[in-house]
Amino acid sequence: MYSLSQPQERRLLWLLMLTQFTLIMDFMVMMPLGPQIMQALHVTPAQFAAAVSAYSICAGLSGLLAATYVDRFDRRKLLLAMYALFALSNLACALANSYALLLASRAFAGISGGVLGSIVMAIIADVVPAQRRGAATGTVMTAFAIASVLGVPVGVLLGAHFHWSAPFWLLVVLSAGVWMAAARIVPALNQHLSNTPMPLSQALPNLFKLFANTRHLNALALTFMLVVSQMLVIPFISPVLVANHGIAPAQISWMYMAGGVAAFFSSRWIGGLADRYGKQRVFRIMVAVSLLPALLMTHLPTVAGFVFMLLFFPVFMVAMSGRMVPLQALQTTVPQPAQRGAYLSAHSAVLSLGTGLGAWLGGLLVSADAGGHLVGYGTAGWVAVTLALGAAWWVGRVVPADASPIAELPKSAVQGEAG
Repeated sequence: MYSLSQPQERRLLWLLMLTQFTLIMDFMVMMPLGPQIMQALHVTPAQFAAAVSAYSICAGLSGLLAATYVDRFDRRKLLLAMYALFALSNLACALANSYALLLASRAFAGISGGVLGSIVMAIIADVVPAQRRGAATGTVMTAFAIASVLGVPVGVLLGAHFHWSAPFWLLVVLSAGVWMAAARIVPALNQHLSNTPMPLSQALPNLFKLFANTRHLNALALTFMLVVSQMLVIPFISPVLVANHGIAPAQISWMYMAGGVAAFFSSRWIGGLADRYGKQRVFRIMVAVSLLPALLMTHLPTVAGFVFMLLFFPVFMVAMSGRMVPLQALQTTVPQPAQRGAYLSAHSAVLSLGTGLGAWLGGLLVSADAGGHLVGYGTAGWVAVTLALGAAWWVGRVVPADASPIAELPKSAVQGEAG
């Protein structure tokens, strides 16, 4: 464990939050821009869902690959290298003038973003003690709220008044600034390199061992179920509101702003509750709280307009983001320290693959009728609620590393701990 002063730890956490902010904005801004992108590039809802999925699927695959090497490098150097590639991916997306180029640029963004997500979580787990990790995770996850309050609304307004690519030009500028701040703030994070590096010939076999561990599989399955549930609903909010309820794309930015303000204040509070009352208990409570908002979002009455959504969307955002805070904090307790980077890379990969699969399945369920309205969203909502209930039951199978016998660990991990 690194011994950072409180100001150093606080600066590092806020820097990681800004890193996550750009990653989340990059992913989230695609969804409310759906109507503009579909019109400008002449794509169907299924093709748009594929563009959303391309990011997530590539992020998942790159995260799986990262699990074989992420613990072999100083986390600072790896963070800076991958973040530079992420900035370039946003430039490529801003320059895309066809659906094929957009799809390719989103895949490029996913390749870098998938690794960055695992690095951020590994740094939190390395630097922050377990008893404060829930609150630290909540701090970093306020990036979701800030992206909703500032990033997505500003991006949607830019897209509505200029061009759909304008938010990605903004991300290029923001990413350059965050990279320069990271180069100054993030210290060398290489204590995990004190153990003898694992030969590359053993990397893939050890990755298979990582997934062969029943405790790991249970935790990864939990994440997979929850994110598939969320992505059956979230990518289609904006297209459904525009096509079915007549809400203007520019008005959607105010909805995300209102929802983001609410989630900003709730994320750290929920993280603190997870530390105090238990991560599994708070996760189950937040799943229960989220069921009705998810069903209402996917079964909106015809009369639902902008004012109703402005009042309802904050409730939806708090409920959905509130499930992720205890989940992410719980995941950091699952691996042994010697496997932390590899496990969190695998976890980030599973999260991304679940995100991509959820968006893809949603694209299959939601389609446009002859009048241009989107149908099938209600079915997606029922499937999402069913998966969330399954996750609330399954979380009881997730066991922290300090509660499991050391015999469960791969031999290499036990030797690393002894060292």
